[in-house]
Amino acid sequence: MTDAARWKATVYVGGLASLVTTVNLHDAFIPFGEIADITLPKNDAPNATEPHRGFAYVEYEDAEDAKEAIDNMDQSELFGRVLRVSAAKAPKNAEEGLGSKTAVWEQESWLAEHAVSEEDRAAAAAEGARGSIDDRPEDPMQGLEGLDVAGPKPE
Repeated sequence: MTDAARWKATVYVGGLASLVTTVNLHDAFIPFGEIADITLPKNDAPNATEPHRGFAYVEYEDAEDAKEAIDNMDQSELFGRVLRVSAAKAPKNAEEGLGSKTAVWEQESWLAEHAVSEEDRAAAAAEGARGSIDDRPEDPMQGLEGLDVAGPKPE
């Protein structure tokens, strides 16, 4: 399964109580389809007392199963807490976008979208050389020479 297909088949489960384990999540989400993986991120803070960060990712074998789980489990209750279940978003690449340490015009994705090839530059220069004076747009101020004084016309 490709990464894009995996993220379409993954649901985000938020609002988890600290008592929730992967076994509990598996039991709660198995009715909607075959589960490929459950990720319950651990709390990395050195003084953390909670066993996990309060959210999880449940990856299904099929994207339709993920949609079914979202429809049925969002706003449901588990261990006395209301769950927020939605489609998981793919993680952002730290090397691209506004949060990266590289200038946006040096990133491959930006260059692929905005870069102009040498052939296009040469074609634009040739087009500019062929253009004549008649191709210029009409001056919007032309014909307004006599209107340099505000107010009614003197008689």
